[in-house]
Amino acid sequence: MDFMPYAEPVSRSCFSLLDGASQPAELVEAAAAAGVAHLGLADRDAVYGLVQAHKAARDHDVHLLCGATVTVIGRPAVVLHAEDLTGWRSLCRLLTLARADVQKGTARVDVARVAEHAEGLQCLLRPGWTAEQAAGLKEAFGSRLGVALARNLTPADTVRIRTALDTAGRLEADLVATNDVRFHRPERRPAADVLTCIRHRTTLEAAGRRLHANATRHVLTEADFRARYADWPEAVENGVLRAERCTFAVDQLRYTYPREVVPDGYDAMSWLAELTREGLAWRYPRGVPPSVEAQVAHELAVIERLDFPAYFLTVHDTVRFARSQGILCQGRGSAANSAVCFALGITAVDPSLGTLLFERFISEERGEPPDIDVDFEHERREEVIQYVYAKYGRHRAALVNEFICYRPRSAIRDVGKVFGLSLDQVDRLAKSLEWWADGVDADRIRETGLDPSSLALRHTVAISEQLAGFPRHVSIHVGGFVIADGSLIDLVPVEPATMEGRTVIQWDKYDVDALRFVKVDLLALGMLTCIRKAFDLVRGYTGQVWSLATVPSEDPAVYDMFCKADTVGIFQIESRAQMSMLPRLRPRTFYDLVIEVAIVRPGPIQGGMVHPYLRRRSGEEPVTYPHPMLEPILERTLGVPLFQEQVMAIASTVGGFSAGEADQLRRAMGAWRKRGNLDAMGRKLVEGMVERGIEPDYAEKIYAQILGFGEYGFPESHSASFAMLVYVSGWLKRHHPAAFAAALINSQPMGFYSPRAIVADLQRHGFRVRPVCVVGSSHDCTIEVDEDGSLAMRLGFRLLQGMGEEHGKAIERARADGPFRSLADFARRTALDRGRLSLLAEANAFAVLGPSRREAAWVLQGLWTELPLFAGLSRNEPAPMLPRATALDELKADYRAAGLSVDVHPMALARPLQDPDVVTLDTLPETPSGTAVRCAGLVSSRQRPGTAKGVVFMTLEDETAMANLVLWPDTWERYRKLARHASLLGVDGELQRQGDAVSVLVQHVWPVPWPEDRPAPEIKARNFH
Repeated sequence: MDFMPYAEPVSRSCFSLLDGASQPAELVEAAAAAGVAHLGLADRDAVYGLVQAHKAARDHDVHLLCGATVTVIGRPAVVLHAEDLTGWRSLCRLLTLARADVQKGTARVDVARVAEHAEGLQCLLRPGWTAEQAAGLKEAFGSRLGVALARNLTPADTVRIRTALDTAGRLEADLVATNDVRFHRPERRPAADVLTCIRHRTTLEAAGRRLHANATRHVLTEADFRARYADWPEAVENGVLRAERCTFAVDQLRYTYPREVVPDGYDAMSWLAELTREGLAWRYPRGVPPSVEAQVAHELAVIERLDFPAYFLTVHDTVRFARSQGILCQGRGSAANSAVCFALGITAVDPSLGTLLFERFISEERGEPPDIDVDFEHERREEVIQYVYAKYGRHRAALVNEFICYRPRSAIRDVGKVFGLSLDQVDRLAKSLEWWADGVDADRIRETGLDPSSLALRHTVAISEQLAGFPRHVSIHVGGFVIADGSLIDLVPVEPATMEGRTVIQWDKYDVDALRFVKVDLLALGMLTCIRKAFDLVRGYTGQVWSLATVPSEDPAVYDMFCKADTVGIFQIESRAQMSMLPRLRPRTFYDLVIEVAIVRPGPIQGGMVHPYLRRRSGEEPVTYPHPMLEPILERTLGVPLFQEQVMAIASTVGGFSAGEADQLRRAMGAWRKRGNLDAMGRKLVEGMVERGIEPDYAEKIYAQILGFGEYGFPESHSASFAMLVYVSGWLKRHHPAAFAAALINSQPMGFYSPRAIVADLQRHGFRVRPVCVVGSSHDCTIEVDEDGSLAMRLGFRLLQGMGEEHGKAIERARADGPFRSLADFARRTALDRGRLSLLAEANAFAVLGPSRREAAWVLQGLWTELPLFAGLSRNEPAPMLPRATALDELKADYRAAGLSVDVHPMALARPLQDPDVVTLDTLPETPSGTAVRCAGLVSSRQRPGTAKGVVFMTLEDETAMANLVLWPDTWERYRKLARHASLLGVDGELQRQGDAVSVLVQHVWPVPWPEDRPAPEIKARNFH
């Protein structure tokens, strides 16, 4: 007798969230290897992993059953599979209902709801159902109802199988064999048990029967499966027959973008053309350049042929709404290659000033939807998001989800608890990992005082590594909206997001791209918030009204500042690497900024393009081209490719690629998950260039650059969009530094530097910064104009941890009723709780009313704790003679309350204790290269770029300046514990100079002595990859 193919109707992946212990692709690959013809993916109450499974099934010739395990109130779960498109719609609607009106991360429906959504679905009763419980489902599903038969080789099998046989018999339903798969191989069983413990918040020791009894619930070979169910061959056959009736696949979905409402007499295309013409007249009041006219005509023709006018109208309308509300916004990315986007006001890059590569944005050969990214102020983007919901309706619009996956630290924290490690041990182990670490080694464990030979620790490390990349929970994509012409929940389940007022689909951006859904990206950018707030502050003390479009262009003073790397807080060029590049590149024009933004990226660095460009720019090396045909492509970058568009153009011009193939190469650059595809296309490019006369060494450099772009590379259009914000933020810093600094702090969290570093930088520029004060401060930092016209920045209550905006507003309201007469009067009128009053006292915010910090704290102790009872308060007990606080005490109190001090820099207090050879950082720029130097300061940031081969860069700051430190891997390892954790750090090293860029190559690290033999305040640095 010939056996029929084998079907495994039920498996769960890691997208069941802390349940399945394998990725969808791992399950599919294991199924293909085991001879499984049909595999059902049925994650819990979701289809999160279904698109990934679909792609893997397509590649491995496995028939995927699209379904989910649905939680039923008061009953065991059911497994539902879509037979056809109608069934898929039923499943999506049911899962959407299951997620509605329940706690985030949970789902449930009653039996009646399942029965109502039976059309087009197969229903498989999981173990535990009785015939009486399932009578309604039998009526709804008829012959499509089945009963799961699971033999897990445990003592519970006897009762479970007897119940299944009885239920199937009485309902006259199919008995269906399944191994109820939880992991693709037996070796994943320990990981599955750990996930179970994490889900139930218990330790392995206390988990008991919640754990898998054995490792049998993996993908079985056909022979093993048939052997296990030899007593019920019909159950195996039923599985195959039912699977063959499930013909639905997610690539059958037909997404349609919504039609836009247009004025009478127009359709979407003619209205887009009209808006474009109006926009061109606005952009070019003196006449549209012929090249732009031709480009617009070409783009409109392509947009019409590909039927995307509605998409452009959507983005235009969204931008129009934002601007009508005074919300700054700007398009970026590949959309900046579009003259139509410029005319519509979506992007700000003038196509007449450069060479656009429209195919980078939208291509007929590719036939895929365009992708327009628009940045909005991060504090006001929610208004834009809610506008989209209101316009299209929540049944037609939802955000794309994002899976928050385990990284080494988060995995260690969760897994360590499962194996019984104490919270302190788990915390020490997690903190021992570098912020860039991929795993844990024995040396790091020993540093924490733990024993690396401990069995619990070994298990913790091993399982943590297995869980890396597994989804931990579902979040919201940074701004991707999917909008449908009809009901979105007929295409994909939709669920409430954690953030109130938002909903998300159950797929991420990679899934959406794979299915060719159109995504509108409404992104948040902190610098836009900062710029708008800076403009508001400037208007307040000058009366001048500025916008992104009216800031004076090409200001030499701004470029002078850039060349000095005086760029703390400036968008995109404030990092250590950018500060080192600026004095070498010496930007003098806007296009120089475009290059500056792009050049400090893995693409140009790994391609070896940075130094040749700088040498050519400085005249040290002649400008040459590897092939005459490349001169038009590389002329603006001095013969050196720096941008993705240039690599695409090279591929088309001398690599033998069609425009479509060149764009596939570009897409492969960004698709880091498909490195094999990138390798194959890269080798083809190298061979094509060599065949056309390009030197092999140069061709290999281009390929290395492509690999770098795969990590992180900027298209020229993207760099140009960002360069505009670089310039505007630089102009504000140069001409209105106090307002810019205040706006930076008022827009936190954002950027590279903490409020402490921003304040210190402003003070080094000669501006006064005044502390938090109950009489002078608002919630935000403000600008105060003195009688002589000089400016000072007043710190706001927002800097005090624990003071929310509502508390600051309460103070402002009370202050409007008249001056505060005393601390008690302040407490009575503001009705702030004791915690907030104590915080203000520690911040010395009551100093203007008379009492010092200590005196204020004493007075507060005498006040009743329930502030509404202050009425009639008449305590005027004078404070005793309290000892005067030292400068060190004041500094520590400032840092505890606000994270900074406006009165003294920590290094100023430590300076008298330093060796006389310790120089201040402001002397380094005048020090000859190669000089041995000794310096000390506050660690502002640490960074280890992926392209730096283990080199760690640090920013050191003292009371005079900032300096860049370079630590080679051996130096970092030798002093790792001190260098990684110390707030104040001393170093010995050699001063290095590249042009005007100065850094210290560190050779020795030492702890900075601190006054009174007491520990220095803990001041956290910002650490970056």
